[in-house]
Amino acid sequence: GTLAKYNEEGWETYVIIATDGSRGSDDPKMTHKKLAEIRHQEAETGRKVLGIKKIFYLNHPDTQLVADLKLKEEIVKIIRTVKPKIVIAMDPTFFYSTKRGFVNHTDHRVAGLAAMDACFPLSRDRLTFLEHEKQGLKPHRVEELWLVSFDKVDHLVDISKTFEKKIKALSMHKSQFKNFPKVEKMVRERAKMLGEPRGYKYAENFVRIKLP
Repeated sequence: GTLAKYNEEGWETYVIIATDGSRGSDDPKMTHKKLAEIRHQEAETGRKVLGIKKIFYLNHPDTQLVADLKLKEEIVKIIRTVKPKIVIAMDPTFFYSTKRGFVNHTDHRVAGLAAMDACFPLSRDRLTFLEHEKQGLKPHRVEELWLVSFDKVDHLVDISKTFEKKIKALSMHKSQFKNFPKVEKMVRERAKMLGEPRGYKYAENFVRIKLP
């Protein structure tokens, strides 16, 4: 919803998908290759709905993501290429929620940690990944890091005008949802709950960090 909102306001948005999505299926006929292709197609369809300019696919094996120097360098390179003002990532400290009986996926936590480190200090410091300079990429200072954490409410974004786009984009990911009406109901109720104190019809929440 937030990405769609910024797109409608004239900003350019980009997404990094770190893994190939090749593990999350209980279909006995499914293969890693086939599922990865399906997930790629669904991501591209969702991208068009939201108006995202480009998705960068890193294609690490699903469920095997590691916050090593290789992953961080890949993210830093993209940051130095597109030069974002704001980076949104999963809160790496969000391991689980007892309220929802929910464990945050290992890849989400790892990607969040790698993105945090890439924003500060790695993409900022010229002497980090000095080979980028030879490729014409200069250091870049990300101004704000917004972290997604379901149990923390710090910075709210009014997505009332783009909420239906959010639902439509989610519905494109058919391979991930066995019961999409149930998912839609849950997402809609949460967005209403977040927006209500501010008088928004729908909202999304982030932990907002203004970087030095």
